[in-house]
Amino acid sequence: MIPLHKDNQEEGVCPICQESLKEAVSTNCGHLFCRVCLTQHVEKASASGVFCCPLCRKPCSEEVLGTGYICPNHQKRVCRFCEESRLLLCVECLVSPEHVSHHELTIENALSHYKERLNRRSRKLRKDIAELQRLKAQEEKKLQALQFQVDHGNHRLEAGLESQHQTREQLDALPQQWLGQLEHMPAEVARILDISRAVTQLSSLVIDLERTAKELDTNTLKNAGDLLNRYELSLLLSHMCI
Repeated sequence: MIPLHKDNQEEGVCPICQESLKEAVSTNCGHLFCRVCLTQHVEKASASGVFCCPLCRKPCSEEVLGTGYICPNHQKRVCRFCEESRLLLCVECLVSPEHVSHHELTIENALSHYKERLNRRSRKLRKDIAELQRLKAQEEKKLQALQFQVDHGNHRLEAGLESQHQTREQLDALPQQWLGQLEHMPAEVARILDISRAVTQLSSLVIDLERTAKELDTNTLKNAGDLLNRYELSLLLSHMCI
């Protein structure tokens, strides 16, 4: 292991990973570490049953990891994530009747599992958004073609009235053709608006998925589950438009 240097504290460097502090947490003795680094240290130290500061070796409480890492019911470090209840569990929670039949993952596996799911879903949504944008462009071309036909028909009507070269029946038919084209325009406009709204909502969800995957920790595991539920609902939205 890389030697731990006290001087690093003044430089804002984690003594464990030797990099800039990320989500800095302080031990009872006042030393700063990255939250993830200290959590991993606690997990290794838990085998001996004694948690000490990695820098000065003074005894510490696991509560220094923060509320997201400590079970609120038993005041012990969480070690599992329950997928059914979306709760972080400690060793005492695991043997309670409430969770006996549930599926739990270790914190490390849960973080890896949900990060991959979030990234996979965001990639799928980006493909759906690209397809929706292609459909929107297609619908806009249809609308432009309809508008051209209406404008062309109106121009022919005006020209016919001026020249009087066309028969009365031909002139009477032109407004009907014009109105027939107009009937399709509201549907095309509504379709374009629906696709635009879907693209906006899905784009916002992609941003949330990617940000959560990047910043995922024990505090945001539950949020990851909620986002994945939003993703399932978003599939209905995209499928309605495609």
